[in-house]
Amino acid sequence: MKRIITVQDISCVGKCSLTVALPIISAAGVEASVLPTSVLSTHTAFPKFTFLDLTDEIKKVSDVFSELSIDFDAIYTGYLGSYEQIRLVGEFIDTHKKENTVVVIDPAMADNGKLYHGFSPDFPSHMASLVSKADLIIPNLTEASFMLGIPYVEKYDEDYIKDVLKRLTGLGCKRAALTGVSFDDSKIGVYAYNSEDGSYFSYFNEKLPASFHGTGDVFASAAVGAHMRGASIEDALSLAVDFTLECMRYTLRDPEARFYGVNFEEALPMYIKRLSNV
Repeated sequence: MKRIITVQDISCVGKCSLTVALPIISAAGVEASVLPTSVLSTHTAFPKFTFLDLTDEIKKVSDVFSELSIDFDAIYTGYLGSYEQIRLVGEFIDTHKKENTVVVIDPAMADNGKLYHGFSPDFPSHMASLVSKADLIIPNLTEASFMLGIPYVEKYDEDYIKDVLKRLTGLGCKRAALTGVSFDDSKIGVYAYNSEDGSYFSYFNEKLPASFHGTGDVFASAAVGAHMRGASIEDALSLAVDFTLECMRYTLRDPEARFYGVNFEEALPMYIKRLSNV
């Protein structure tokens, strides 16, 4: 069984970060190990929450992994809350990446043209230095724009997306996959670029008239889990699009749906069934 270590925060209540990564990766039939960067009572979309910073634990945990010779088939990072966490996670990758370790970075820091609350304007440049260590990065267009230092645009064509993807791999990562790409009102999906062979890949599905907190984390976790189960990156990204859509459909049908995330739990049977063919 493959082992993934995922490095991000965890909310006691709230469907994002480790709270979704753990069950989705486990459902893929892959061991999900964790390195929590902070613990929150509820995620930041709630009107009130507690926050415990675990930055000082990152190197301690990393050192124990080294002493015990614990290896990982993939290192998957999500939301990182400070420059120091970015630096420490970079050291973690340098220490624990072996020849065949896959590094996937979701530079979760912005959406809808704006940085998340608490991030300064120079935060994206620090994240850009971290993504240079990745085999695959999975940003949305806002995050890509901030890392590249270019204006965020809401209207674009295929040539623009291809140019952004090439620029992203220019930061040093091997592959870049932009999420939430849409060229019309009916379809939305992912567009990716492989700098090693110059190939592009895209996959789209139905665009629903709704948005939900945490779908980026659901997408990234589903893609990483599927890839480590044995799916190609292209098939893993396609499945992540379909799974995220299925999560949103279940949520929209639920009259008691919670405001703080999607009903990913109900969509897990679909995810597992698709992976059974890998």
